[in-house]
Amino acid sequence: MSIRRLFVANRGEIALRIVRAAKALGIETVLGASKADVGSLAAQEADRTIVIGPAPARASYLSAPLLVHAATASGCDALHPGYGFLSERAEFAALCEQENITFVGPASETIRAVGDKLSARELAKSAGVLMVSGSDKVASAEDALRIAENIGFPVISKASAGGGGRGMMIARSANDIVIGFDKSSHEAKEAFGDGTLFLERYVEHARHIEVQVLGDGKGNILHFGERDCSLQRRYQKMVEEAPAAILSESVRRRLHQAAIQLLSPIRYRNAGTVEFLYDANDDQFYFMEVNARIQVEHPVSEAICGVDLIQLQLAVAAGEKLELTQDQIRPQGHAIEVRIIAEDPKRNFAPCPGRIVKWVAPTGEGLRLDTAMFEGAEVPPFYDSMIAKLIVHGRDRAQAVARLAHALEMFVIEGIATNLSLLQAIVMHPDFVANQIDTRWLERVLLPAFSNKEN
Repeated sequence: MSIRRLFVANRGEIALRIVRAAKALGIETVLGASKADVGSLAAQEADRTIVIGPAPARASYLSAPLLVHAATASGCDALHPGYGFLSERAEFAALCEQENITFVGPASETIRAVGDKLSARELAKSAGVLMVSGSDKVASAEDALRIAENIGFPVISKASAGGGGRGMMIARSANDIVIGFDKSSHEAKEAFGDGTLFLERYVEHARHIEVQVLGDGKGNILHFGERDCSLQRRYQKMVEEAPAAILSESVRRRLHQAAIQLLSPIRYRNAGTVEFLYDANDDQFYFMEVNARIQVEHPVSEAICGVDLIQLQLAVAAGEKLELTQDQIRPQGHAIEVRIIAEDPKRNFAPCPGRIVKWVAPTGEGLRLDTAMFEGAEVPPFYDSMIAKLIVHGRDRAQAVARLAHALEMFVIEGIATNLSLLQAIVMHPDFVANQIDTRWLERVLLPAFSNKEN
């Protein structure tokens, strides 16, 4: 089996990335674009562009029947969902399967097995992968209070059906649960159509470490090292690094083994990320979840491993057996990615759509910029506000940090507000330089000082 014509069911930089990767393999590309995106770079570079609907995502990028119909009508034999939108919806993958369209992602039954956090915890348990003590689904605030007292405060609530911080609540006391549980469940319901929550013990000063994997569905699963994604705001990643410099080699090896051990029994196919919480105090990691798709931060893994993960996705989706072996994947150096977003940190990160009147991107050794933006481009108000990913690669972390600081200083974007000044403040902070951060460092340490300075 081979892929002849690929439907790209996404937008922005990841759509452009997929179009270019496919064309490099000789695969014809059809882009499904909303009316707001018909002038995008991805639309310009795709072999064909189909307008799938009006600007709001629910009428275009979030309509599975519409996307599958567009793919079949344009003669595509495969569909790449990118990340976000419908990329982890088992129903979307199943609809593609029903229409004999190759879904460039895991099989629908695999997405069901790992996409729900509670079922993923069961999978981890059966695979013998250590998890933070937690619960099954929690029906009410009263149940949550009883379970929290059994686990021990602090605890954190999580949405079973999705991530991105939706439904998350840190409870340090019974009162926090009484006040926040119903609100968190409602938030999860609004975001994912499912308000089911569960509780876990909350680890203070944790690091967020994830392992990039890729399987061919034939029993072969490779890892491409790990990433440290600890620098977050409201559980949204802002900076990602590879490798995770805080880990010892023995912990790193066990982490990689745990990721493969978890996914091997289900003969995982395509790219995926197994996410862990690392507690530096006891030098132990705990399974959190599986993201059954390509991740925003995949370029840092590509940088240190010298591979194209999108092209590998397409190859295994087409039924090819992995030719790479684990011994051939030898990570080199250190890479860091920062997310450039059209939001104003001075106004509580308010989105700032509009026209870019000046765009001067940095250049230099070890630099990569993934973006669909350019001078004169319009940032629409309908979608996620990330407009670019700046990736640097150096021989070690110190060189990568220095290259990142220089690149951010060179980057000029005018016409809209962005988080460039905040990213510069992060990279120059002694804690970041010394790699002494955790998942709450940005909100606890830097943001208060940054806000006071800006005001």
